[in-house]
Amino acid sequence: MCKGLASLPTCCLERAKELKARLGSLLQKPDWSLSCCKIGKNKPTLEECRRWKESFEKLLSSKYGLCAFTSFLMSEFSEENVAFYFACEDYRNTKSVAKLPAKAQKIYDEFIGSDAPREINIDHETRDITKANMLELSPSCFDQAQHKIYMLMAKDCYPRFLRSPVYRDLVCQAKPSTKVTKQPQQEKKA
Repeated sequence: MCKGLASLPTCCLERAKELKARLGSLLQKPDWSLSCCKIGKNKPTLEECRRWKESFEKLLSSKYGLCAFTSFLMSEFSEENVAFYFACEDYRNTKSVAKLPAKAQKIYDEFIGSDAPREINIDHETRDITKANMLELSPSCFDQAQHKIYMLMAKDCYPRFLRSPVYRDLVCQAKPSTKVTKQPQQEKKA
């Protein structure tokens, strides 16, 4: 390590690491913006936007909801949470056992390791358990860390998203679905 860096207080080094990770993730990520929610004629309907308010699962299962939520997380510099969650889903659903080691190492290096460019916020115990799970890989080796991040998003980020201008703007811009409903014909009185 450079002599100059060694003499800096730990808080400065931690702050520099945090800034490096944030800038690195912004440079590495594709351009996530609300424009992905508005591509083409298939914008989310008002009903779809309102369904996102029913549960976090409904938000994540919607293409537009996931895009809007990710854009919101980017604005808060915490998009690594949703990226980690879906990387774990992809890992768990990997059919080829031969691909598991490389995928697991990539997830660990990107989100969990001490120098991870998109390090997620998990406690030391969960980090240690996940590190131990890397020694004997299974489709469930990231389950505890993934659950912690899911709960963080569901209990913290999701409620803030629902109160955010991002969500309010989408609801205001969304159009009601075009379901044709039959109006009862009124009888003409003679």
